Amino acid sequence: MASRREVRCRCGRRMWVQPDARTVQCSTCHTVTQLYSLVDIARGANRIIHGFQQLLRQHQPQHHEQQQQQQMMAQPPPRLLEPLPSPFGKKRAVLCGVNYKGKSYSLKGCISDAKSMRSLLVQQMGFPIDSILMLTEDEASPQRIPTKRNIRKAMRWLVEGNRARDSLVFHFSGHGSQQNDYNGDEIDGQDEALCPLDHETEGKIIDDEINRILVRPLVHGAKLHAVIDACNSGTVLDLPFICRMERNGSYEWEDHRSVRAYKGTDGGAAFCFSACDDDESSGYTPVFTGKNTGAMTYSFIKAVKTAGPAPTYGHLLNLMCSAIREAQSRLAFNGDYTSSDASAEPLLTSSEEFDVYATKFVL
Repeated sequence: MASRREVRCRCGRRMWVQPDARTVQCSTCHTVTQLYSLVDIARGANRIIHGFQQLLRQHQPQHHEQQQQQQMMAQPPPRLLEPLPSPFGKKRAVLCGVNYKGKSYSLKGCISDAKSMRSLLVQQMGFPIDSILMLTEDEASPQRIPTKRNIRKAMRWLVEGNRARDSLVFHFSGHGSQQNDYNGDEIDGQDEALCPLDHETEGKIIDDEINRILVRPLVHGAKLHAVIDACNSGTVLDLPFICRMERNGSYEWEDHRSVRAYKGTDGGAAFCFSACDDDESSGYTPVFTGKNTGAMTYSFIKAVKTAGPAPTYGHLLNLMCSAIREAQSRLAFNGDYTSSDASAEPLLTSSEEFDVYATKFVL
């Protein structure tokens, strides 16, 4: 017969029990202790090992599938459509030129405007060519046609993940328009809008949406410059401050902040050079280059090239206005200027007031 074995209670008392005993009660503290034999321990260990082996068998196929998925993700996808450039970089731009080919309201120089802006950014401003997204009717990729959907997507791409020291540019050359303001955030009761290629069926892109996509996400240290060569484009970014520049160079800021909606940034800076005021028409003219080109786009490019290194915003705006006035005066006698408002001049709007003659313009 097997000998008894010793068991120690939690209170410290030593007890002797029979080999086949399952429980024992301490005579001092009356605690009941559960007893296990070596066979029980071995059986429990076997059950644990068996369960662990089953888990391994279940996990291995899943792990293999995960490895396959990771390998597939690591491989570049087939290029059915041309991918957008990476949105992460210090300098990037979206340039839209819409001629509305085949329409009764077609334009002649907007695609050329976008190409001229690209040349300026690459050759003069150090923008990498692969950081510029072009949307024109001449592009081969369906993603690069200036439809409402593609322009929206491009604007989101432009500001995605923006960070301090980013320089972002948005350029649009095409038709602009106005429509009734339905949320009460416009002083004149009109929303300004850009007209994409398919605006007749898909609708226009109004200033509320442009502000929400392009302006609101700008973080501290990030900077956006917009150049809008279109009619009714004065406040098409819905920026709250308008710079009214006189011909003698004096200026004042108009505060158009709305109590109904915040139109500023998330700490960054936004500036917009527009072809004209909200109630005016822009124009294009062959006087500059001998072929139809947007007067606003050309005057901006010429001012940037001739102003010297790091001009101020005031200097740049005066140069632009001077170029427009020169074109207007040269064409006033023969009526070649294709604008219904010959007094239209470039307009500067901003997310904040600032000294235009002390602040440097840097892209």
